[in-house]
Amino acid sequence: MTHSTSHVPLSREQSLARLQAHKRFDVIVIGGGSTGLGVALDAAARGLSVALFESHDFASGTSSRSTKLVHGGVRYLAQGHIPLVREALRERSRLLANAPHNAHSLQFVMPSFRWWEKPFYGVGLKVYDALAGSHGLGATEFLSRQETERALPGVRSQGLSGGVRYFDGQFNDARLAIDLARTAASLGAIVLNYCRVAELIEDAGQVVGVRVVDVETQQSYAVQSGCVINAAGVWADALRGVSQPSAHQAPPAKLVEPSRGVHLVVSRDFMPTDTAMMIPKTRDGRVLFLVPWQGHLILGTTDTPVTSAPREPEADQAEVDFILSEAAHYLKRPPTRADVLSIWAGLRPLVQSAAAAGSTKSISREHTIEVAANGLLTVVGGKWTTYRAMSEDVLLHAIAAKLLPAGTCAASVTADLPILGADSPCNTADLTAVLDPSYVQFAVEYEFARTIEDVLARRSRVLFLDAKRAEKLAPAVENELIKKGLMTSDLPSFVRLTQQYQMCP
Repeated sequence: MTHSTSHVPLSREQSLARLQAHKRFDVIVIGGGSTGLGVALDAAARGLSVALFESHDFASGTSSRSTKLVHGGVRYLAQGHIPLVREALRERSRLLANAPHNAHSLQFVMPSFRWWEKPFYGVGLKVYDALAGSHGLGATEFLSRQETERALPGVRSQGLSGGVRYFDGQFNDARLAIDLARTAASLGAIVLNYCRVAELIEDAGQVVGVRVVDVETQQSYAVQSGCVINAAGVWADALRGVSQPSAHQAPPAKLVEPSRGVHLVVSRDFMPTDTAMMIPKTRDGRVLFLVPWQGHLILGTTDTPVTSAPREPEADQAEVDFILSEAAHYLKRPPTRADVLSIWAGLRPLVQSAAAAGSTKSISREHTIEVAANGLLTVVGGKWTTYRAMSEDVLLHAIAAKLLPAGTCAASVTADLPILGADSPCNTADLTAVLDPSYVQFAVEYEFARTIEDVLARRSRVLFLDAKRAEKLAPAVENELIKKGLMTSDLPSFVRLTQQYQMCP
């Protein structure tokens, strides 16, 4: 099988050689998640020279572990965050237009089991429609009991009185991250995964560059820029504390309060439909989604404050039990631990708030931008849906702080910029029990893949959908990577990872 493509990115070796030759860039971005990649794309689209460094793989942290929804935020509407919802609805429309190969509209139904739920939530969703205006995806409808059962086969019928149907969006988060990296590269940006920023370089108290280490070879590079942007997500505070003029000076106050979200994946047989179920208020007041995705059903998510930020966060027993018990409350056939095909957790970089008092419900989902005294620009918070608007805001702050070259265009051009990726085989199909070698070839040559995990977790999404199947495919993927000149030895560690995704602690 062959695949045509509109742009072949530089190889890793070519990118590193260009990095060494160029040495100074208009913008350095630290972090290869949604925000960092969005900033790199926006800056490159304005004609700036850009280098982006990611210590692991693109989207290997928070940005591959979302609920796969492009949404305005119905729950944020209930909290009164009208400007945030309005912006997100506008950005939802733009994302669906710019990446139609990745993002699409999705029907949701809120089932009603109490007499007041349908009119109460229906009125709120009518407001949601009104805020969307011309960016709406479809009108909210009130459903009878029979219509709700047809829309949600598998929903518990006992006590069901009807429902409300509304529209939002869905996407493939890690795939979009790879597509953003490809698009930024097509505009001249150097984007490097497995390239760790080890040090901020300062001159006269100002950040003037970074020292990066190629994780694969341990070779280090000094790269200069007057604009260094910290988009490291839940790890952003660690980078803010790297550069201190005095060992006796206290580290800066935290910007990030991590929250862990857990998702379970089960067979689509539990709810065989292309319509998602949204439960706006579970028995303990949280929101629960049951979302069809890639031929499976995602159940989640939790929202649990945490104090540490491991690269591979794990679900705990209480989170798994909560999701299963709540899903059982709304489905005819209750899923059990034995039905779970994959378990994955992600950390959200929520903006720290003194008023939060240990609860993530009062911590802001909006983003915050800080320009430190040494010139380091840090951005935290936000969500996938608004990544483009966040990126635009970051560069506006960089211009205002005079971190970018004089004359830099203040207007973003990404609102209508098509995103590459429609040519990828992993965008249109999933890996079966037999590996198609062209998947791995394309992932390495066009999509920056370096490891088994890159291929099976983020270029394709097998690990997130069925961990046992990912384990079975891993040896064949390793063989193909070796054929491509990547002398990988990460099979044992990947097998351990698949077991983590299979196990409920």
